[in-house]
Amino acid sequence: MSSLTKIKKNGDFRKIYNSRKSVADRNMVLYFLSNNREDCRFGFTVSKKVGNAVTRNRVRRLFGEVCRLNKEKFPNGYDFILLARREIVGLNFYQIEEGLLKLLKKIKINRG
Repeated sequence: MSSLTKIKKNGDFRKIYNSRKSVADRNMVLYFLSNNREDCRFGFTVSKKVGNAVTRNRVRRLFGEVCRLNKEKFPNGYDFILLARREIVGLNFYQIEEGLLKLLKKIKINRG
């Protein structure tokens, strides 16, 4: 079982958001930025607009599990932030996984 390296500092989150590099669908936004490291790091953002604490924590746990199980599909040397949109409520693990993998493919197109 490999665990994820998480982004915890507010400054790191701000740096990634300010880079304005992102891909999105109706359920989530994936921000990314090169981090000059060998591994990739992950951050998850679920605002209060999405639902109550139980709902937000469930979405965060689903994000974490999807990223952990698909870690090898993320390019190394990048930081990623997954931001949940309101429409994500009610989706199951497989629907979130499918959406995230589609967003990852869009990133590859952007980098050439």
